[in-house]
Amino acid sequence: MRIVRSASALFAAALLMGAAPYPGHPATTPDINGADILARDKAISDDAFEGRGPGTAAGEASAQWIADELKRIGVKPANKGSYFQTVPTAVIALDGAKSSFSFATKQGAVTPAYADAVAYWTAHFASNTVDVKDAPLVFVGYGVVAPEYGWNDYAGVDVKGKTVVILINDPGNEDANPDPKFFKGKAMTYYGRWTYKFEEAARQGAAAAIIIHETGPAAYGWNVVKTSNTGNKSWLATKNKNADRAKIEGWMSLDTAKELFTRAGLDFAKLKEAANKKGFKAVPMEGETLSVHAVSNISLLKTRNVVGVIPGGKAAKDVVMFSAHWDHLGIKPNLPGPDKIYNGAIDNGMGVSMVLELAEKFVHDPKPQRSIGFAFWTLEEQGLLGSAYFAEHPVWPLNHIVGVINQDAGSPQGRTRDMDVSGGGQSELEDELAKVMKAENRYILPDPEPEKGHAYRSDHFPLAKAGVPAITPGTGSDLVVGGKEASKKLRDDYVAHRYHQPSDEFNPNWDMTGLVEDTEVLHALGTDLANSAAWPNWHADSEFRAPRDKVMAGKK
Repeated sequence: MRIVRSASALFAAALLMGAAPYPGHPATTPDINGADILARDKAISDDAFEGRGPGTAAGEASAQWIADELKRIGVKPANKGSYFQTVPTAVIALDGAKSSFSFATKQGAVTPAYADAVAYWTAHFASNTVDVKDAPLVFVGYGVVAPEYGWNDYAGVDVKGKTVVILINDPGNEDANPDPKFFKGKAMTYYGRWTYKFEEAARQGAAAAIIIHETGPAAYGWNVVKTSNTGNKSWLATKNKNADRAKIEGWMSLDTAKELFTRAGLDFAKLKEAANKKGFKAVPMEGETLSVHAVSNISLLKTRNVVGVIPGGKAAKDVVMFSAHWDHLGIKPNLPGPDKIYNGAIDNGMGVSMVLELAEKFVHDPKPQRSIGFAFWTLEEQGLLGSAYFAEHPVWPLNHIVGVINQDAGSPQGRTRDMDVSGGGQSELEDELAKVMKAENRYILPDPEPEKGHAYRSDHFPLAKAGVPAITPGTGSDLVVGGKEASKKLRDDYVAHRYHQPSDEFNPNWDMTGLVEDTEVLHALGTDLANSAAWPNWHADSEFRAPRDKVMAGKK
């Protein structure tokens, strides 16, 4: 096992070696304005930070830059006198050439091509070799255990030591007229996310868990599965070295799945239809097993969340939080073309800059009753790991966090009549945001694609999962000049030509008027919450209501 030096050691080494100087801190004013946001974004997306890769010298220097900026504007350290929360991380890279993955069937072996027909990995890091041998296949439908819907795909079946084969999304997700009371109808619930599928499989004791990919229900093509799951994968470095997860997790193509079902004498289409109906029972795929020999290169590193606080008055123990992830994709030396740096000026230099702008404004406001906290997450691009670590090791007790308002990739497209909230309509925190928007003659845009599960793809989610009301308000889609059509054109252009590409670079000519108005809305929301005695909760039909009620029951 190769051990990577800690972030602080890397940062110090870079300084001793005379690395390129990092950007200074711009002169800013207490008032929210576009020039300040631009100046911070220019600094945080500078080439010197080399794409803000977590655990790299330049990446951790960007975290230090944020901490120094918090100190400069008057925000206090929030973690026992420190601006940092260390996040121990395991980076696991499967060696495809040395690994093997094969299904045994009555008609012979099925060995899907790595990356093209199967993408698999292990989260275990006690050893660089993990083996699963002859683990029988069991089709468990959607792999869901949801008591509130009277649903249990694992009822009556023992999958310990076996391979579970799972459908993506929720039961009923492809119905022409879905029942809104049945797994929220068209909207994806957390039960539909691939992360949940693997978590539940592990709870059931499965040795391996393989999801069947279908583009519609997954909301993305196989190309996304391939690029996201065939390189390095980062995990929180838990004490048990992830021994509580299934040994092997992965996806297989629909064609591969259909071949396996056919060889087992099963009709995939009919079983999928049955899996969408209450009372479905898991089906053993007779005569079929999975064997995997996974060889991985393992690195351990330490990266950091950045945390700060503006102490409140009479209710200082209670905290209103703002957050944004600081990390991006770093440098890719083998990338074609001269530019190898993923600067991430919009994703998420803009979110960082907006939250810093809010922090400076709050510092100069009258002292709030509640404290106002700030968190800048690491490892968002690797699976929301920084915010997940915080949710498990909170700087403030979860039952003292009023709510979390996260920012991710604000779009400098000009003024909009709206803001969107991915997976919206679930919490009273969003209701409070809607009131502020209404006072400004603006509105909240309902999630136009609820079936894609956007609510589970940003850093508010790990806090929401822990029960804390949390939202990621985003740039609207209804431009004051040009309307929805013009906004869609700008968004599509960004996704096609800059999103997760080296071309996501700072532009001094961006129209910041809309982001300034959005930042002012968030400031008004934060001010209201920080001077209120109210405790926003999740709506009664939200899957996050129960954990919030449980956490708040122990509040003192």
